[in-house]
Amino acid sequence: MALSNRDVRYIAHLARLEVSDDEIADYVDKLSSIIALVAQLAETDTAGVVPMAHPLDMGQNPRPDAVTETDQRDLLQRNSGSVDHGFYRVPKVIE
Repeated sequence: MALSNRDVRYIAHLARLEVSDDEIADYVDKLSSIIALVAQLAETDTAGVVPMAHPLDMGQNPRPDAVTETDQRDLLQRNSGSVDHGFYRVPKVIE
């Protein structure tokens, strides 16, 4: 399926892109070749292919769930202007 100048102008309008008249012909060629490639891929027989999420058969290597830092809340809250029961107090935003 080859695109026309009108098609490219319509696509540019939908995408809210400004495309000059000089660029239209270039976009027609490039977008038409992309659509041709997608059409070619759609013709490929994938009936016996098992879907996969990654080309390599591997899993995640999660880190151990262990505490690595000490509690420094009191030290860090010394710089705050207002703290109440271990929480930062902030001005009310919504009335």
